[in-house]
Formats: sequence, structure tokens, C-alpha cells
Amino acid sequence: MSAPGDVTECAAWKSLVAHPGAPHLRRLFADDPDRARRWVFEAGDLRVDLSKHRLDRDTMAALVALARQMGVEQRRDAQLRGQVVNPTEGRAAAHTALRAPADRSIVIDGRDVVLDVRRVLARMAAAAVRVRDGVWRGATGRRLRTLVNLGIGGSDLGPQMAYEALRSMVLPGLECRFVSNVDGADLAGALRGLDPAETLLIVSSKTFTTVETMTNARSARAWLAEALGEEAVADHVAAVTTNAEAARQFGVRPEAVFGFWDWVGGRFSLDSAIGWSLMVAIGPAAFGELLSGMRLIDEHFAAAPLERNVPVLMALLGVWYSGVLGAHSKAVVPYSHELRRFPAFLQQLDMESNGKSVRVDGRPVALPTAPVVWGEPGTNGQHAFFQMLHQGTHLVPVDFIGFARSHHVLSHGVDLTGHHDVLVANLLAQSAALAFGRTADEVAALGVEEDLVPHRTFPGNRPSSVILAEQLTPSVLGQLVALYEHVVVVQGMLWGVNSFDQWGVELGKELASSIVPALAAGAPIDGLDPSTTEAIAWLRARR
Repeated sequence: MSAPGDVTECAAWKSLVAHPGAPHLRRLFADDPDRARRWVFEAGDLRVDLSKHRLDRDTMAALVALARQMGVEQRRDAQLRGQVVNPTEGRAAAHTALRAPADRSIVIDGRDVVLDVRRVLARMAAAAVRVRDGVWRGATGRRLRTLVNLGIGGSDLGPQMAYEALRSMVLPGLECRFVSNVDGADLAGALRGLDPAETLLIVSSKTFTTVETMTNARSARAWLAEALGEEAVADHVAAVTTNAEAARQFGVRPEAVFGFWDWVGGRFSLDSAIGWSLMVAIGPAAFGELLSGMRLIDEHFAAAPLERNVPVLMALLGVWYSGVLGAHSKAVVPYSHELRRFPAFLQQLDMESNGKSVRVDGRPVALPTAPVVWGEPGTNGQHAFFQMLHQGTHLVPVDFIGFARSHHVLSHGVDLTGHHDVLVANLLAQSAALAFGRTADEVAALGVEEDLVPHRTFPGNRPSSVILAEQLTPSVLGQLVALYEHVVVVQGMLWGVNSFDQWGVELGKELASSIVPALAAGAPIDGLDPSTTEAIAWLRARR
């Protein structure tokens, strides 16, 4: 497809910039008694409440018009069909094919990739069952009880986040650990207390050349070989990669190599073979539910009119907040301890995808892109950064995520039901407090001393989305992941950037590979800046 036009040239964008802005949220709710229902949307099993955003009907109409003028529907359809939408690498971005129904056909480079996906899923499931049932055993004949996933970026953040989120479903007696950082402390901590005879290493690297992953993988392999002997390694390693030959040379048997494709970006790869550790942990059936949940949101994204298309509406809000209202960060606060890694997962998904200053056509972007995504689970975040959200000088939209029911109602004979009520009450209270605040008159009416009134006044009008579901299941987790995937992609369409490459990651990696010899052996390197050269000398002198 041709490069998208400049969003700032759209008539709808000019209307948004010229719009005087909606009244305070207090006024919006007072003027529209039906607002709390009008601005609530459903996508799959998710209830998405956008009523506490600075939206009036004119703003919403202009935002939807902007999506149409920028060709979001046509670009969405092209992506879902498997067309090339990553022009700098000449690739499709067909991660939705990873959860497409079996009767769907998506052809990329002359191949029906849905058939390829189904074949890999079948191999993954068969191998997962072998581990779970104790058929795949280690070299000494003992069951494999710990999986150590060695990856980084999308090969770590997705499966680790999902494993923590669905930990209540993990097969008893089985554990997954995740190693991503090349800092030796990460690997040492992950291997601490493990028995090599009961450990399976999973090397997750698309190319099998990622420096951090392969450094960790070689050290973990040496740990196995030292304990069990070189001939035992093959019983204790698996690989997720497109480079089957490199995996074979590492010692991985062909049946333990699970492939994926260059049309799957790492940050969009949780539902590919990258998720094999998760599949082993929760079982193929539950993993299938995760895929079904993602598919529910894909279908909503593909079919819902823009006026009720939740990923599109959330994307439009984000572009409007950053481009017009000056909100350059976004907080994601799941009121779920199990989703504690979800903000970190979204950081990569959002900022690696859209952290660009150049459009697809090579011209500079016209608007701020990719907000800084950050967050912690509630209620911890309330005692860390909510002061700034409520009374600070920065406008920070917040996404609250919560559930009607918890998996944890009884622990060690103790009734935990009340915990969840307190948790959810805090979610609802924080969203309301951000929106409506407390005026100086209201504070004074409470009997607060006059000189303290300014300190205890809350301006309100701080926007938030409240995303609720019945319970955190594999399907609901899949729906949340797919929702944010589509939000990110639509925002890339609106800004005119390529959401599917990541050239910004490369320069530092190239420089690091040249600095390693200088640190290790003092070898001089031409072309290094004086600051880096001096730092190398200081470090070497203290080795």
C-alpha cells in the first residue's frame, strides 16, 4: 500500500486541534445522565469503559472521522490479509495468522501460512504432552521438572508475563524460569537450586545468534554438560528458532526444534512457538484457549464499526492525548498481582513498535509518537506514583485492568475472599478520584484548616479507561494481549510509522560487539569516542 498521508493535514485533525476541548468530567457526567452507559463498549469478554475520558460527542465524531480519513479500515484489512505492511524489511506482519481458525486461508509468498501454523502447533502440543506426562525424560531417566527459557525481548517478556498471569494453572510439580539479561546474575539466579538431571533448557532465538541469549545458552549448556556429561545434553535442550542448523550444532534434536516465521515480530510472538514453555506449563488445551481469546479480539477488530471498535477507539484516544493535549506517557495499572509483568510486556510492544521519528516514506513525523508506557500493579502503585497522577503537573492517562473474581479465595486454610473486594474497590475508587477530584469548597466543608485546603484539593479531570472481565483466564489474557496489539498497530497507522521494524535497537548492539574485545583484552578500537575509550580504560584498570 502507499504510504499514509500526514495526519496533521486531515480535516478531522484540524477540527480536533481547533476544538475548544470538552468541559470538566464532572460537567460531562452532570449534563449526560446516560454517559456511564453510552461510553462503555464490549470486545469479546472485555468491558471497556471510556466514559472517564475527556470526550464529548463532537470529539468522538472527529476522532472516528480521523480514522476514516487516514484509511485505517483499508490498512487494517491489508494487514489481516497478509499483505506487506513492513516495507523497510519487505514483510507481512501476520501475527494474527498464529491464532486464525483452521478453515481460514492467509497466503504469504505463495504459501497458506495457516496450514504451517497448525502443523507447528501440533508438534508443540505433542512435545508438551510428552514433558507433562513424563515420557520425555532426562538422560538419567528422571522426569523433567523445571523448564528454563533462555530468550530476550519478545522471546522472554511475552511467555514470562503469561506464565506469571496463569501460574494458578501450571501443572503441579512443574516450574518455568526465565533468563533474559546477559548479566550473569540472571542466569546464576535461575539455575540456583536446580538439578540438571531434571532441567530442560529452551533456547528461544529467531536467528539463534542473539548475543545475550546465546551467551546465556552456552553457559547453561556448559552447566548441563559439566553435571551430566556431553552425551546427555540432547535430552535436556529444546529450541525455538528459524535456524534449525544452528540449533542442531548446539545439540538440539530435530524433534525438539520448533520454528516460526519472519512475518512474526518478536513482540507479537507470544502465540507462536515462543510460547512453548507456557504451553508445557499450562497444557495445550489452555494454550488453545489463549489463542481463542486472541481470535475473539481479532474478529472484533476486523468487523466492528469504527464507532464501536475498541482497539481503534483506544488508539485514537492515545494519539489525541499525545498530539493535542500533551500527554507523553501512559500508565497501565492492572489490579491483579498475576498481571504484574503486563506493563513491562506492553512497554516493548508499544515503544519498540512506535518509538519512531521517521515516517514510512522517510519524512520526519509530524506528531509525538509512542508515549512512555509504565506501571505497576494496584494497589502497590497507589503507594508509589499515584500522588503524581492525582496532583502532579503531568497529564497521564491511565488504563485500569481488573476482574470480578479471583482464583485465590482460599490459601493455607485462610479465606481470602475479602482481599479481592478491597482490591477492586481501590480500582474503582482511584478511577473515580482521578476523574472527579475534590474541589476546594468540598475540602473546606470537611472542616480542613484554610491553609491546608490547597494541599488537599484534587483537580480531577484526569482521564482513565477501566477494562474489566469476569476472571483472568487464558482466553481473557489472550484478549488483553490482542487488544493492545491492535491499539499499537492502529496508532502506527495514524502516525504514519512502520510499527513492525526496530532499527533503533541495532546501533547499540553493533557498538557493544566491538567493545567486548577491548574490555576483555585491551585491544584498541579505532573510531570510538573519547568518553567510551576513557571508560574502557577505567574499567580495565579495576579488573
